[in-house]
Amino acid sequence: MKKMSVLLSGLFVAAGAWAAAADDVVVQEPYVRLAPPNAPATGAFMVIRNTGAKDLKVIKADNPLSKITELHTHLNDGGVMKMRPVSAIEIKAKGEAVLKPGGLHVMMIDLKGPMKEGDSVPITLSFDDGSSKVVEAKVVRPMVAPAAAPMEHKHH
Repeated sequence: MKKMSVLLSGLFVAAGAWAAAADDVVVQEPYVRLAPPNAPATGAFMVIRNTGAKDLKVIKADNPLSKITELHTHLNDGGVMKMRPVSAIEIKAKGEAVLKPGGLHVMMIDLKGPMKEGDSVPITLSFDDGSSKVVEAKVVRPMVAPAAAPMEHKHH
């Protein structure tokens, strides 16, 4: 009986050593921008927090609504902002990666069909240790700057 308890406790210790990166990830505020009709692509954004003690990397993303899903960033190339794929998004231990318009994001390319506001898109984030996490991202209308208030004309 003693051998069995030693064996079981050893298995629990080993299981703890094999904890997956996905277990240490908390995703906040995930959303997908509603694409205009017939648009070929859109972006997904979120805050990815690493609650663990080791740095980790998101190396891939996938979703069922687009034929291609890539990790992207925006770069200033001679004064022109351009989107470029990145091989990974690194998240330091106890840190976070903010995926936002104009910065890092998940690019959904060659959309398979239209989306509607309020839909939920499952996005699978894959990490460098082979683990993955599915995030439900709500489709939202892009924020539009409010129109300037008309200037009031006063008679003198």
